Amino acid sequence: MSRVARMPVTIPAGTDVQISNGVITAKGPLGTLTQAANPLVSIQREGTELTFAAVGESREARALSGTFRALVFNMVTGVSKGFERKLNLVGVGYRAQAQGAVLNLSLGFSHPVAHKMPDGVKCETPTQTEIIIKGADKQKVGQVAAEVRAYKEPEPYKGKGVRYADEVVVIKETKKK
Repeated sequence: MSRVARMPVTIPAGTDVQISNGVITAKGPLGTLTQAANPLVSIQREGTELTFAAVGESREARALSGTFRALVFNMVTGVSKGFERKLNLVGVGYRAQAQGAVLNLSLGFSHPVAHKMPDGVKCETPTQTEIIIKGADKQKVGQVAAEVRAYKEPEPYKGKGVRYADEVVVIKETKKK
């Protein structure tokens, strides 16, 4: 059995998890998320805890039990607390502005960049050089942050570009004559 699957998932107050017809549904104050269940993983609910176990002794079943435990834990955390990614803009004239479901970026190109947020993902700009992407689905939040960062990745000589708040950019030394 996977070591991750041995730990039960605790369901916090205000959050509801339903398992029916091969679909796991988590409802909470921040929304509803669903995940299709796999027949190789048995999910049991005991009070406010969910336990995961592999059906059979196959390597795939043992691996999937830990995977599904992590997916359900992220669903429960997402609908109760939510997830966020912070991005910083480094560079002269680099600016960001959130307008509803659109993030407008000025990244030194000859044109402005407008990134539309998908459903369930919100964007805030506390300052012109900070971007906070929030949502209940961890995968969507991470994907949107990666797409915004991909517009102008940090370059290695001056460090200019869009970077994660906790990202460390190693600056290279320029070529000497």
